[in-house]
Amino acid sequence: MNLSSVPLRRVAFEALTIVAALTVATGLVAVLESLVRVPDASPAYLLAVIVLGVGLGTFAAVAGAIGAFLAYDFLFVHPIHTLAVVDPGEWLNLLLLLVVGLVVGRLAGQQRERAQAAELRAREARGLFQVSRVLATGDSREALPAIVGILVDETRMERVWIGLAGGTPLESVAADTGLGAARPESGRHELLRRTAGDTPAEWIALHAASGPRRTIRDPALAAHRVVIEAGGRPLGSIWSLRSRALGMPTREETRLLAGAADQIGQALERDRLRAEATSLEVVRQSDALKSALLDTVSHDLRTPLATIRAAAGSVIEGSAGTASDGSSGGRDPAAAAAVIDRQAQYLDRLVTNLLDLSRLEAGSLRPNLQPIALDDAVADTIDRLAPTLAPRSLTTEIPGSLPPVLVDEVHLAAIVTNLLENAVAHTAARAPIVVRAAASGARTIRLTVEDGGSGVPDEALGRLFEKFYRVPAAGSPASRGSGIGLAVVRGLAEGGGAVVGARRSDLGGLAIDIDFPAAAGAAAVPVAAAAAMAVLVDPTTPLEHPTPLGATGSDVESPRAQGS
Repeated sequence: MNLSSVPLRRVAFEALTIVAALTVATGLVAVLESLVRVPDASPAYLLAVIVLGVGLGTFAAVAGAIGAFLAYDFLFVHPIHTLAVVDPGEWLNLLLLLVVGLVVGRLAGQQRERAQAAELRAREARGLFQVSRVLATGDSREALPAIVGILVDETRMERVWIGLAGGTPLESVAADTGLGAARPESGRHELLRRTAGDTPAEWIALHAASGPRRTIRDPALAAHRVVIEAGGRPLGSIWSLRSRALGMPTREETRLLAGAADQIGQALERDRLRAEATSLEVVRQSDALKSALLDTVSHDLRTPLATIRAAAGSVIEGSAGTASDGSSGGRDPAAAAAVIDRQAQYLDRLVTNLLDLSRLEAGSLRPNLQPIALDDAVADTIDRLAPTLAPRSLTTEIPGSLPPVLVDEVHLAAIVTNLLENAVAHTAARAPIVVRAAASGARTIRLTVEDGGSGVPDEALGRLFEKFYRVPAAGSPASRGSGIGLAVVRGLAEGGGAVVGARRSDLGGLAIDIDFPAAAGAAAVPVAAAAAMAVLVDPTTPLEHPTPLGATGSDVESPRAQGS
């Protein structure tokens, strides 16, 4: 034990305790030898030595053993009140008392030191565990206030705060157990210097080289600092104020402070890497969306424009005159105009879907919900799409007795349009299409659009409603098309409180189910004997689309591979 590092008050306390223990032991020896007539009661001093070893440690126990040796020689060995010893037997007893006292005192002191070391190691382990748990269960910066509280409790510090560099030489306080109190920003403090290998870290006194020196106003407190590092980069510091009466932090307390600094550094570095990874993922997804949008513009816009230009050229040629044989020099102007009209309508729907998708993502597309009869609304949409649907066989099974649904009428028309165009674009010409509706619950009506196409792979069903997703076709990584139609369908439906799902159709292709909420006050009771209305689009109407017509979910280049 280094006496220079022990406060004077503690030395005085231990000295008084030794004197008191020896005084009590002396009284006990006097009682035993004078009243009880015990010939040699010197072993009673060993009780005092044991008490001093257990209570104060090895130094006090050794001092007590020596004091017991001298006290017994001076007070009880003839001639008394002197240190002289005449009887050789008394010399033997005194030597035995001294040796046994030293051994017993040393053993008792070591036991106390082991108990103290075990307690310190337990506090260190408990502190490191608490710091690790706090960092593992939350954001690192949000965990810092809890960590400084743990360090105050487990290291006997008066105050602990954590400063983070934040990319600048000046540290900003992120957590402090002494909110509002002044902090020494520079001046003298003890800095923990780490060393490589198993060499213990050591505290070194450090003074600020420049700037105004602010020392601690309370001379009874000493400042300690542990640097927080990660990857060789300083991130901040753990600062603490400790009573000088406690001396320097123990080895266990030092390891706890160093371990906490290391864990905080790793947590901050992990948060930084996670933020960078998130930013990179956002950039990657943004690039993927830009590429998909460019593909949409290059294919779904340029192809109809080329068709429009070709049809317009035919009109111009037809209006220029006739050929030498008397026939028309160009294409029938009426047919060319019809092609132009259909392709212009397709471009209009594509642009509308793009605008709706952007408004859905921005949250600015608000539905105007009102009770709508499904049978009338769907029939109007089918009539409007008759040129697009030709020459498909389309059957509707929507009972007129169904209660109205609560939906935005414009959104409902867009939903049905996208679903029908998706079915047309991705199925063969002879594949049937069925639109049906029925009650699916106490307060919901299910609208289903299904077809008899080749369907989509099971692994693609869960992604059909993702924007710009296109179902991979056989022999190619993905089908051609915009991949926004079904994304718009889901956005419009869910915006009005409906639920959208995709499954395999009973007809062999794809079925899209939309569960609309029934209008208030109307009971959604299924009708068993509902009349089905079959609508056969005029097969004589030509269906001229050089590219899949629908600006919908996952357009497939081949009509044999259906996608949404």
